[in-house]
Amino acid sequence: MYVILVYDVSEKRVAKMLKLCRRYLNWIQNSVLEGELTQSGLRAMESEIKELIDPSTDSVIMFKSRDSRWLEKRIWGIEKGLTDVFL
Repeated sequence: MYVILVYDVSEKRVAKMLKLCRRYLNWIQNSVLEGELTQSGLRAMESEIKELIDPSTDSVIMFKSRDSRWLEKRIWGIEKGLTDVFL
């Protein structure tokens, strides 16, 4: 499944959240990541996020789609995190 994840967490958890999410998804912009995940990968990431955040102050939003081809992505300005670069 294709996932877009957006988070707004306390400053003291920002680096940990980015590190956690980058293990599963591709960073594309400040506090925004995207990528393909399996069901087990999704469950693992969700579990770790729930352990990291403080639900009384932090916010995490996830958009899911069966496939990235069902999304139309438009970018204005600079594309910060290139996800289509292959070496």
